[in-house]
Amino acid sequence: MTSSKNGAVPRHIAVIMDGNGRWAKRRLLPRLAGHKQGVESLRRCARACVERGVQVLTVFAFSSENWNRPQEEVSGLMSLLASALAKEVAQLSRDGVRLYFVGDRQGLSDKVRAGLQEAERTTAHNTRLILNVCFNYGGRWDIAQAAQKLVAQGMELTPENLDRAMALAHVPDPDLMIRTGGETRISNFLLWQAAYTELFFSNALWPEFDEAALDEAIAVFSGRERRFGQTSEQIQPSSAVPQTA
Repeated sequence: MTSSKNGAVPRHIAVIMDGNGRWAKRRLLPRLAGHKQGVESLRRCARACVERGVQVLTVFAFSSENWNRPQEEVSGLMSLLASALAKEVAQLSRDGVRLYFVGDRQGLSDKVRAGLQEAERTTAHNTRLILNVCFNYGGRWDIAQAAQKLVAQGMELTPENLDRAMALAHVPDPDLMIRTGGETRISNFLLWQAAYTELFFSNALWPEFDEAALDEAIAVFSGRERRFGQTSEQIQPSSAVPQTA
């Protein structure tokens, strides 16, 4: 393991996109207007990640607990997902983005599930950025489904086997997790994968989170020392000059 200081760009950024509803409320708009503006922020963030050399972006779009929100908002979010897929996938594909939708699809309609599959198929050849959209996802669900998968296969429940059975096994663990909206918790997001992830909490509401805010988070990350359980001395290259005979 090496230090992440000296301007390193995180390979994998995860984002809890919080604050859409509050953004709309401050403008006397319905909550769904905030979610629509949040789609614009996601487009902007994805493009910025490509430009900065980030390889993976994982966003928390809809948690397994969000079903408890007012039915009108849930229905609106489902409709927004369907319309966003129809409008955004072609441009994302042109930008070199590969889409994965991560989460439990059993609670989704046939139309939404078909849209997710088509978006994944359409972008499967892209390599500039992997965009994981966690939809109907929860960290506890992820761990449980991984354990159930291993039990069904008769495999031992070891950390290594669980890691390979997780819903995000196709990408490395996040280096940096950003939460917008001023809250300081991770809300059941990537509980397994975030064991050594650096956390950054932004007061900006998600619709306001722009390239400058992303750069601030990356700069803070770049200044941190990532030890992964080791000491600073172990991960820093020796500065001693070898003695000659």
